[in-house]
Amino acid sequence: MQQHDIAQHLATPLMNPAYPPVIPRFTDREYLNIVYRTDRDALRAVVPEPLEIDEPLVRFEVMRMGDVTGYGPYTEAGQAIPVRYDGERGEYLHAMYLDNFPATASGREAGAYPKVAGSPALYVDHGALVGVLDYGTVRVATATMGYKHHELDPDEAAAQITVPTFMLKLVPGFDGTTQVAQLVRTEISDVVVKGAWSGPARLQLFEHVLAPLADLPVREIVSVSHVLTDLTLAPVRPVHDYLAR
Repeated sequence: MQQHDIAQHLATPLMNPAYPPVIPRFTDREYLNIVYRTDRDALRAVVPEPLEIDEPLVRFEVMRMGDVTGYGPYTEAGQAIPVRYDGERGEYLHAMYLDNFPATASGREAGAYPKVAGSPALYVDHGALVGVLDYGTVRVATATMGYKHHELDPDEAAAQITVPTFMLKLVPGFDGTTQVAQLVRTEISDVVVKGAWSGPARLQLFEHVLAPLADLPVREIVSVSHVLTDLTLAPVRPVHDYLAR
């Protein structure tokens, strides 16, 4: 392969890249969202400046991807933190665990999503919508919600999932120093809400040294939603450079 051909490739391995060169379209993406109140000091310890915190809230999410362009179906769980940046309200993605390696690799490399391997699931059990997350063989989160107890306004549901998203893009150099350190922004577009519901919910987080969701403890459930939607993720763009002089 000639030198000028190499730069045309997206990812390694060179002849069998870990993920495809696509902008993914999500069809039948199903959310279980539980917004809860946590400890303010715990949030301050993990939210990077210049992001700002108003209320000490966290959104725990489990998402079942019914079909994704280039990746197929998979499931994902994690925590997002409501924040403000330069006067704009959004969410900081704190942690994401999923069961699909191409989606994990592309999220980290092509974007800045804090994705690691995990075993999440979203299913209905005896009248409850259940979201769970295992790390290895250990349960680290269990969420339950009354299944479709109350219909939720589609516009309200769309507003919940389309707030701007902020993440950290960190890339080390071969000498161990940081080559890239950026705060980046993305958002969801082309949303079609196919159904949305609310109801009673509970959330348990269990301590694990490598999956520290419980470091943001549950103090009070604030709001709950179950949303079925189609959507597209926009590419990320940098908004703040931590290495700029």
